Amino acid sequence: MLNKKLLAIAIASAVGLSACSSSDDDNDVNSVQVNLRILETSDLHTNIMDYDYYKSKYDPTIGLARTASLIKRHGAEADNFVLVDNGDLLQGSPMGDYIANVHKHDNTIGGTHPAYKAMNTLGYSVGNIGNHEFNYGLDFLYESLAGANFPYINANVLCESNCWDGIEKGENLFKPYIIEEKMVLDNNGDQQTIKIGYIGFVPPQIMLWDKQNLTDRVSVMGIVESAEKFVPMMKAEGADIIVAIPHSGIGTPSAPADVNDENATWALSQVEGIDAITFGHSHSVFPSSTFEGLENADLEKGTINGVAAVMPGRWGDNLGIIDFTLTLNGDSWTIVDSIAKAMPIYDKNAEMPELVAADVVIRDAVAMEHELTKAYVDQPIGKASSDMYSFLTLVQDDPSVQIVSNAQIAKVQANLTENLQGIPVLSASAPFKAGGRHSTTADAESYVQVPAGELTYKNAADLYLYPNTMVALKVTGKEVKDWLECSANQFNQIDPNSAAPQYLINWDTHRTYNFDVIDGVNYKIDVTQPTRFDGNCALVDADANRIVDLSYTETDGTVVTGDDFASKTFIIASNNYRAFGGKFAGTGSDYVIMELPDSNREALAQYITDETAANGEVNPTADNNWDFVSINSATTLDIRFETQDSSVADQFVIDYQQRPMTKLSQADELGFAVYQIDLTAN
Repeated sequence: MLNKKLLAIAIASAVGLSACSSSDDDNDVNSVQVNLRILETSDLHTNIMDYDYYKSKYDPTIGLARTASLIKRHGAEADNFVLVDNGDLLQGSPMGDYIANVHKHDNTIGGTHPAYKAMNTLGYSVGNIGNHEFNYGLDFLYESLAGANFPYINANVLCESNCWDGIEKGENLFKPYIIEEKMVLDNNGDQQTIKIGYIGFVPPQIMLWDKQNLTDRVSVMGIVESAEKFVPMMKAEGADIIVAIPHSGIGTPSAPADVNDENATWALSQVEGIDAITFGHSHSVFPSSTFEGLENADLEKGTINGVAAVMPGRWGDNLGIIDFTLTLNGDSWTIVDSIAKAMPIYDKNAEMPELVAADVVIRDAVAMEHELTKAYVDQPIGKASSDMYSFLTLVQDDPSVQIVSNAQIAKVQANLTENLQGIPVLSASAPFKAGGRHSTTADAESYVQVPAGELTYKNAADLYLYPNTMVALKVTGKEVKDWLECSANQFNQIDPNSAAPQYLINWDTHRTYNFDVIDGVNYKIDVTQPTRFDGNCALVDADANRIVDLSYTETDGTVVTGDDFASKTFIIASNNYRAFGGKFAGTGSDYVIMELPDSNREALAQYITDETAANGEVNPTADNNWDFVSINSATTLDIRFETQDSSVADQFVIDYQQRPMTKLSQADELGFAVYQIDLTAN
């Protein structure tokens, strides 16, 4: 961390030198100073090519092939630079799925992973392990990492049993940190050596999110806990500066820095000895206006608590840059200045939106895997009777979520053991592509777009983005209601007496992948009421009730409501991420009754195939089991929501709107269309 006492001494010395003799001036001119640039990629999610496999066309808004051009440009402009990757590299695009599928069937990835074929051309100093690195299992991870010609670090994952390379129980599974002796050129043109320490972290929640891959194999420490253990060791070993690479979002100053913190960057910035933080995980851009008002953050300088910090979005859409100025004081280096920023590869509002061209070296490195991925995702699986677009998924029941729910219910029902027969099976599904996080211009493209007609595997991957596995839980009706109450935090509270514009969707504190729709029951959401839970399902108002008219209809037509509903037993089909997360009511290991080896995406693809074989096509039409409570108000309300601004979205809204919706003429600052929705209509 920047030693403020040393900085004060340096400033005082500089002032004193200005009044000294000419010989002192000569010494000042000849003082040793080094400019060091740190470049960061993060959350690439195997988006190596600048290509959208779901739309079968090149996409200039994503891809390491584009980011590489920025890396080379900003590296060449720097006196000295290093390049780091934050993690979440091996999963998240059809190319990642293709390589994992090869491993699943052949127990090998078939050589060097394409991510490393590309990254090995760029000169990375170090890579960090992200949570999605564990999605395909430890064997897959080990084989993949063997293809990287740069080291990997992680300080908070420990071995429990059956670990690689002779690592024993209680030892770090990866190198917790490394210290690179970086040869640099100083301001006098001479070579110097700066010892740069790198330390990496991953969210402790990997033990929940990838329980099936990690239970009894590894354990985890808290992020801040492990930093406080290892950073002093790094200083003792001679690190001149220390760069923390947490796969972790910012978090909040009010959140305790406990061992379970997922988003711990703000707390990490207070650990003595850390000079820079190149972070990720939450797919946002820091510094940016998104974090306006964050305590002790300087968005002009790019610092948190005085520590230089940068987060470069996701899928290669930005490059993180931290510039340091260091001076040599005796045998030690002192940081005298820093500035951090994120540089985009694309600017929708610019006269020339494509800010960089694709790097041909990267494209050539993965050309074979690119063609194989295109063939992989073009495998036919069935036919759909209607469009599955997610443009309205946050404001009404939606076909892109409905078909996933139908598939999950079918899969769980087919695997019920005798003791579970007769218990109603519900499904919890969330939209994974519904405008991203409404934080970058690229988010306006993040919508499911699967048209009616022939379906391929890439359509299933578009509908279900993640490689989660099928899990079912046994819950009560009371837990179903609280599950939905947390989900309803997706919406801002609407004032029924205000004529001012009011935005319906809560982008700030609730992620769309946590907007679970529970199919198999009927309910309404009263957005004039305060929320009962926050985005982390922590209780904020025990008297609040947004979920009303919650009911289940028995096979004989009996409608179950109220106390009878609350005490009734249900099975909910979901995924491993949600089921073991313990966040929503009714989730956590104690509720799990079924773990299937099938991924949710495989179950979806099989459902599409089976329905097509039986009926000629699959019908994804939404059953409209949920809606908003109509607002009775003497005031003319102006309630708004955002969605994609395109002719396809326009037509979908016209064709499928359940409530009156009117498109406003002006898109928002991120390029999203803004609609008014009439919640007073019955």
